[in-house]
Amino acid sequence: MDTIPAAVADAARRFGAAEALVDGPVRMSWRELHEQVRAVAGVFAAGGVRPGDRVAVCAPNSHHWVLTALGALCAGATLVPVNTRFTAAETADLLDRTHAAALVVADEFLGRDRLAELRAGGYRVPDLVLPVSPATPWRPLDGPGADVAVSPEDVSDVLFTSGTTGRSKGAMSAHRQALGVARAWAALGEVTAEDRYLVINPFFHSFGYKAGILVCLLTGATIVPRATFDAAAAARLVRDERITVLPGPPTIYRSLLDLPGADLSSLRLAVTGAAVVPVVLVERMQEAFGTVLTAYGLTEAVVATMCSPSDDARTVAHTCGRPTAGFELRTGDRDEILLRGPNVMLGYLDDPAATAAAVDEDGWLHTGDVGRVDDRGYLTITDRLGDMYISGGFNVYPAEVEQALARLPGVAESAVVGMPDERLGEVGRAFVVRRGTELSTEDVLAHCRRLLANYKVPRAVEFTDELPRNPSGKVLKRLLRER
Repeated sequence: MDTIPAAVADAARRFGAAEALVDGPVRMSWRELHEQVRAVAGVFAAGGVRPGDRVAVCAPNSHHWVLTALGALCAGATLVPVNTRFTAAETADLLDRTHAAALVVADEFLGRDRLAELRAGGYRVPDLVLPVSPATPWRPLDGPGADVAVSPEDVSDVLFTSGTTGRSKGAMSAHRQALGVARAWAALGEVTAEDRYLVINPFFHSFGYKAGILVCLLTGATIVPRATFDAAAAARLVRDERITVLPGPPTIYRSLLDLPGADLSSLRLAVTGAAVVPVVLVERMQEAFGTVLTAYGLTEAVVATMCSPSDDARTVAHTCGRPTAGFELRTGDRDEILLRGPNVMLGYLDDPAATAAAVDEDGWLHTGDVGRVDDRGYLTITDRLGDMYISGGFNVYPAEVEQALARLPGVAESAVVGMPDERLGEVGRAFVVRRGTELSTEDVLAHCRRLLANYKVPRAVEFTDELPRNPSGKVLKRLLRER
């Protein structure tokens, strides 16, 4: 049970005819899923994929992604999820850097044909290309399955970082690590075979893949993938499929809670993270859902800390919980969060220098996040090292300003960045997404003056329709600084 192929076979034995996967008209039991995954593994093997080869998957959340990804792993290959928002050049870069032996690619998604773009640009594509159509249900495969011996120490996947501060890096994990973090997440969320899990987080991200697909694989919860987020469509799916588990970034909960007449009564568990979570939003979520947990993780460690259902409301609203999945936690210079444990990545693909910079000689992963740990061992994230700025000699953490702005009626969301200033060194600029149009610059500044010390009050406010984000929900503040 320390390899993903073993977990697929075990799920078929344990959960059999129970519903494993629901994607529109496609409904599949765990036994059927196992059969199809083995058949896909056979397709890869017949196409020349050998154990240790890398298989790239560039497709939206769907049953296609689940079957092909698990099939690649059962063929002994290493999975390389590709961000569906990547350009052809960015996708080609990942294919080259991983020496991908096969590519599973959506033929058209969000108005783009990615395979056509790659070929039109003259980029190299693997010899084995398997197009899938998000609009077309999977046609069950017949044929011999592949049974390949896989070790818990074999590399299961290479997940590329979001690249918010530079070129993305490929974090490598072993099978035992991928399953280890999924088990810890499932245990703290008390996920069981009775649950129905709506996966909106992209599968190419660890939140959707490891805290989504793998959690369901280990627990028997039904996987209900969703390719894109639309609040009304998601609310209908929650109602019609009686969804019980729905993790995601803070923005999806705000959209669902603001939707008039949405029936969210079946939900019992919401888990959020990926961005600063306004306390007021957590309070609203606690009123609407049975259990709300906050967590902290990153590509290089997946799930590092998490609250538990027994934690009181204040703890959930103000912290990211305690270390989980065998992690040790401490803070270092400038209160940087450091992590050590069995599930820290194996390293960055073909980049020993970046690996050495991220993981020190004592095995501590330097996350680049700033936080504090209370006397109970609970972590609170205060900001990113690169986001903190110094105004008039005082450290300003934008997250604190954003928490204050979240309590101003009319603010849907905000992001604060430091901008150069001749006199003070740096001053804050707040980018605000309004709920309605009544809010003025002076309203925002007056609110901040009431709640914050003078040096923390932004000197400028810019209203915007939306904040730039990467697919995992993190605001791309470098883009805001360039405006």
